[in-house]
Amino acid sequence: MDSDTALRDRTLSAARDDAARRRAENVRGIVAMVGAVGLLSLMDTAMKLLVAHYPPLQVAALRGITSLPLITLYVLWRGRAGTLLKVRWPLHLLRAVIGIAMLALFTFGLRVLPLTEAYTLSFIAPMLITVLSVIFLKEKVEGPRWVAIVVGLLGVLVVLRPTGAGLGGLAVLAAAVLYAITAITVRVMARSDSAESLVFWLTFMVAVGAGILASPDWMEVRRSDWPTLAALAVTGFLGQLCITEAFRHGEASAIAPYEYTALAWGVGIDYLLWQTLPDQWTLLGAAIIVSAGIYLVRREGKAMIDPMETP
Repeated sequence: MDSDTALRDRTLSAARDDAARRRAENVRGIVAMVGAVGLLSLMDTAMKLLVAHYPPLQVAALRGITSLPLITLYVLWRGRAGTLLKVRWPLHLLRAVIGIAMLALFTFGLRVLPLTEAYTLSFIAPMLITVLSVIFLKEKVEGPRWVAIVVGLLGVLVVLRPTGAGLGGLAVLAAAVLYAITAITVRVMARSDSAESLVFWLTFMVAVGAGILASPDWMEVRRSDWPTLAALAVTGFLGQLCITEAFRHGEASAIAPYEYTALAWGVGIDYLLWQTLPDQWTLLGAAIIVSAGIYLVRREGKAMIDPMETP
């Protein structure tokens, strides 16, 4: 009896230790996610400031050009340069084409929309990823998750009301669709290609491809915008590292909902820099989309968006 009691006590102690460890890891992941969202919101702010003076394709190219040196140094520091050529080139090229279009559309949306409204519409991406995973990856989605997807789409209609987001909103929505498509390609590519190669080649191809497309209308970068470009590079790079750290340590179902803190960042930045606040319809649509998105994440218990996907 004493041995049975001792065994039971050891088992309970091990279970408590494991639960405590998982809680600590989740807290670490949540802190990293909140930091990542803040950094990426600042990156989007830099893009919004730049697109007021430069064409969207040029801003997309500058996003890649400024980030490439940092990502190259990171890959070298990790000792992963040898993995860069062991990739499936057709899928990388496809992803780059989609990524350029996605960045250009989202940047155009930022030109005409407040950050809050752009973020609200982009929150539909996890639901689109779920739909596409059924079509292309043959994953099974049960009834309640389909209901959540439909509810999320209704939230989009609230934001895209006839007098609402207009052409900028449609551009952001199209960018979210392209994001969902490229996220599905990443799920396939990650089976054989390293995470470092996914990040490096997307950044490189966006820099080159968007740069070529933007060259006919390329505008000389003003010296006064150099600090903004530096902020664009640093916040994007550090945000990417933080979001990867978040998913590495925390359970995705616990940390993914904190991606929606971008809405708070958007409201704050919009008010501080442009003295704008979201109207009641945008807030209602945001509440509907975020609620549906959190439900989906909780139901799936896994990442809805690949942590290495941010270009």
